[in-house]
Amino acid sequence: MANPLACAIATASITLLQSFDWQKTIQSIETQLHELLSPFKTHSLVAEVRVIGAIGVIELHNAVDMKTYQKRFIQEGIWVRPFGKLVYIMPPYCITAEKLKFLVSGIHKVLCEK
Repeated sequence: MANPLACAIATASITLLQSFDWQKTIQSIETQLHELLSPFKTHSLVAEVRVIGAIGVIELHNAVDMKTYQKRFIQEGIWVRPFGKLVYIMPPYCITAEKLKFLVSGIHKVLCEK
């Protein structure tokens, strides 16, 4: 609706995105997500693991207990918002390899409790 503030933010976001090799960054995140999420494939609760770009999805066989999972994720120091049968992450492009590893290890710890 051409809100001036929204347009200014969109312009600044596009300028920032074009200021670095974002495609290479996404490829790096995707590679790390494949590596870090692959151990979930053998977990008894997990139906499927998917990665595309900087999006990682762990699909469970059953619906996620939102209250329990979200509380535990917060206790682990990570913000993950499960949805339906999905535990998914869409990390920011500025995430470091160490922070991504921390994020996925927190998810692993919570899922392994079940």
